[in-house]
Amino acid sequence: MNIQLAPTGLNPFDDPLDRILAEIALSIQLPPSLHDKAKSRYEAVRRHLEGTTAFFDQIEHFYPQGSMAIDATISTRGTDDEYDLDIVSQLGDRFRGMTPLEILAEMETALADYPVQRVLRQTRCVTLFYADKMHLDVTPSLRVYGTLDRESLITHAKGPRRSADDRFVDMNAFGFAQWYAGRTPLEPRMAREFHRRWLDHAGLAARADADVDDVPDQCHFIVKNTATLALQLLKRFRNIRYANYDRRIPPSIMLSYYAGLAAQPNMSLGAMLARLASWIIRDIEQASLYGRLLHVANPVCEADVFTDRWPESIAQQNEFAEHLRDLVRSLESMRKGEMFPNTMMDVLRSDFGDRVVTRAANQIAIEVGGDIQQSHQLYTRRGGLLLPSAAAVAAPIVNPSVAAARPHTFFGRKI
Repeated sequence: MNIQLAPTGLNPFDDPLDRILAEIALSIQLPPSLHDKAKSRYEAVRRHLEGTTAFFDQIEHFYPQGSMAIDATISTRGTDDEYDLDIVSQLGDRFRGMTPLEILAEMETALADYPVQRVLRQTRCVTLFYADKMHLDVTPSLRVYGTLDRESLITHAKGPRRSADDRFVDMNAFGFAQWYAGRTPLEPRMAREFHRRWLDHAGLAARADADVDDVPDQCHFIVKNTATLALQLLKRFRNIRYANYDRRIPPSIMLSYYAGLAAQPNMSLGAMLARLASWIIRDIEQASLYGRLLHVANPVCEADVFTDRWPESIAQQNEFAEHLRDLVRSLESMRKGEMFPNTMMDVLRSDFGDRVVTRAANQIAIEVGGDIQQSHQLYTRRGGLLLPSAAAVAAPIVNPSVAAARPHTFFGRKI
């Protein structure tokens, strides 16, 4: 009889390469202080809207979408401490006779006096800017009846006046989040350890010890599996590569789709990140070979096209594929021990940003130093002992009786 065991996931902090990747991911997470605010804020926005004449008794559903819905929120493009959160506001019959621009204008008016730094009407949503650098996007939608749960039409209108480009766009963010959850099952071991570190980084170690067993039951902003952790790293990689880009960039929802496709429980973090990037490269190469733009649609709603505004050209998608090839090559070189330590740190900074990589390396140096003082040493796969050094993460000390390996360490001396 075959016994199917539930995937437990790998502890990303057990492997030297995965450890620094996980620490980088921790550095770009929504911190606990803002995690606690996020849910209360979107509930407060709903109460505010329902308290206005225009929206009273007209909000059928108010729910997270995008990264917020699948627990993959990271810092905003080009920043280390700003976070975009996305909410869908499914509206009632009063709004069905309105144009997209009229609906967006009604929402902007209803939120105009909301106590934030700024309220901005955008093409598909109204954005609230908070003083602590959190941004909350509220997207109005109208339910399409006779379809899967919460399939809707969202507004698209640039404004300030009506134009021929104004339209309603098909969307099923709720269905996609369910599809993603089904493709990326909970990996308890990975989730518990990452959650513990997440709280510990925020100085909440006591809470981490108390809450660690409850992680599988929590739903909000908890990274539950390695595929989602790899997705966050890939989004960060994209953000850094396109930090100074003034055109549209590969959309997060498209990357999330590929994370769902590529997900495979019990993989190492580095291998999962390379697998995810390779999956996207393959599809771009196939599309470009036949002179087509990459087409990615919501797997539960074909009319909800994730690539409707990117790529704009074959050259643009090929550019992204080349960035991804760079990432895969560097990950493979690190995994095989073919990269000198200082080179590795430079590559990681180029891929994920100087500040977060330096922060991650310093955190490892502090932890390794504490482990050695308490006789909890960490070893590399080749038997090297990871030791701290001043302002650095040290190279492994290899037993001289062991045959010399190639010049390699996962962490360089200079940060």
